[in-house]
Amino acid sequence: MANTPFPSKRAPIYADIPDDKWNNWRWQISHRLNTVEEIETVLKLTEDERKALSAPGLFRVEITPYFISLIDPNDPDDPIRKQVIPTDCEMVPFTMMMEDSLAEDRHSPVPGLVHRYPDRVLMLVTTQCASYCRYCTRSRIVGDPSATFSRQEFEMQIEYLKRTPQVRDVLLSGGDPLVLAPKILEEILSRLREIPHIEIIRIGSRVPVFMPMRVTDELCDMLQKYHPLWMNIHVNHSNEITKELAEACDKLTRAGVPLGNQAVLLAGVNDNVHIQRQLVQDLVRIRVRPYYLYQCDLVEGAGHFRTPVAKGIEIMEGLRGHTSGYAVPTFVVDAPGGGGKIPLMPNYLLSMSDHKIVLRNFEGYVTTYEEPTDYTPAMAAKYKGAKRLEPGQTGVMGLLDGDAMFIKPEGFDETHNRHGIQHRLKDEKKWQPLGIGSGDKQEP
Repeated sequence: MANTPFPSKRAPIYADIPDDKWNNWRWQISHRLNTVEEIETVLKLTEDERKALSAPGLFRVEITPYFISLIDPNDPDDPIRKQVIPTDCEMVPFTMMMEDSLAEDRHSPVPGLVHRYPDRVLMLVTTQCASYCRYCTRSRIVGDPSATFSRQEFEMQIEYLKRTPQVRDVLLSGGDPLVLAPKILEEILSRLREIPHIEIIRIGSRVPVFMPMRVTDELCDMLQKYHPLWMNIHVNHSNEITKELAEACDKLTRAGVPLGNQAVLLAGVNDNVHIQRQLVQDLVRIRVRPYYLYQCDLVEGAGHFRTPVAKGIEIMEGLRGHTSGYAVPTFVVDAPGGGGKIPLMPNYLLSMSDHKIVLRNFEGYVTTYEEPTDYTPAMAAKYKGAKRLEPGQTGVMGLLDGDAMFIKPEGFDETHNRHGIQHRLKDEKKWQPLGIGSGDKQEP
């Protein structure tokens, strides 16, 4: 690989662990650290961290030996440390924090299945992860060993998908699908592939980052039987990109699995344009396409990770034009209340007229683009297939492509009706416009 090679690290306490154990993902899972005593064999905890680790009812802590080895034990502000070791900041409430900030439960027709968008669903297949992020969106269910999905619930998910033909894309998440036993993961993939209208299967996983040794040749051989299959991993800082992660990503891409990255904008971790630029460039080096940069959700315990949205806009300003287009993610707010992902970006369109638009580039260079004046809607290409716009899921696209003229919020008519008396302007059949130049008067 060109440029500086990515590092490989192992904490001193693990120096004598044989490679065959260290590189075994089951050994990594069974030797995760979660107590004050275990973690302090690797690094010295601060009082805030020790207090949080000893607090009852806090979101679960588990860290693989591999991932904790990436932390600089002498840096209390290490960006990896902040992601997996709790502090007492998690106990501080903040305005608008929510247990289920994305309203996933409200969009769940059967247990563990979230149908938020018309043609795709989120399928939660486990509540377990290799390690646990302190800003986890699903901390209400993830990490609880008793909150597993049952065989019955899995069959309900499959039956829902079979009877819902508009679903063409299924995203497996959780928890993390790659912590499942290999036979169970393959059963899920094979059952989905039996459904004719499901075109794409995606896996969202942080296992390659927390535990890259899980990406074995056997796993890759199995995954490539179920193409088209895509995977998004989750890297927030370049310190998480190691020789082992690069090798895991190489195996996956050689097995035909396209890789994307979903990062979360986190205060004190990656809320810096130079850190983000290094991250996306390093991701592209290991053939991972930066996909999303998320604004941190309003989840309980994550208040100290939140930044203003303006910080994300600033970072996007420093990426677009300043690095390869392949390396620029989409900055999104996953709308509270279940509104879905809303992309945000700097304003590059400054103004427009009936024939010209005014644009700026990343340097502040302002230019114009002359638009065609002879283009008409009748010239547009004709689509001969069936439209996939689902009734009841029209949105702005429905206004552009359908017959609807407006979208009304709930209660709009009741609010604006004012409950007044019936009068001429409400009776559209009787109302006639005033004749121009006729000298007629409108009767009161």
